[in-house]
Amino acid sequence: MSNERPVKPAVKRGWKRLCPNCGTGSIMDGFLKVRDACPVCGEELHHHRADDGPAYVTILLSAHLLGPMMVFVFERYEPEPLVMSVGFSILFVAFALYFLPRVKGAFIALQWAKRMHGFGRTT
Repeated sequence: MSNERPVKPAVKRGWKRLCPNCGTGSIMDGFLKVRDACPVCGEELHHHRADDGPAYVTILLSAHLLGPMMVFVFERYEPEPLVMSVGFSILFVAFALYFLPRVKGAFIALQWAKRMHGFGRTT
């Protein structure tokens, strides 16, 4: 058994909210709650320490995607300030709700692949 765990496939599986080990079982039990173990392969997932990292990355990602769109819409269509602020606020919330569980899954998968926070224990 090799000590190396491939990072790229694990993070892709985590982005899809699947177990980084088997790629079949769901790691989420609801919107953001992480299961204690994979329901398919039994890989323990309770070791994760995602904390605030996924929220920061989600905000950063959403803001970097919406920032240029805001400038384009303002320059091109010159909407009323209230219309633009309400529209982009709704769009930002939608982006955040889409990205947050996926980014959290990727964080957990990265920790699993790098054997961080208890994921490195051998059984």
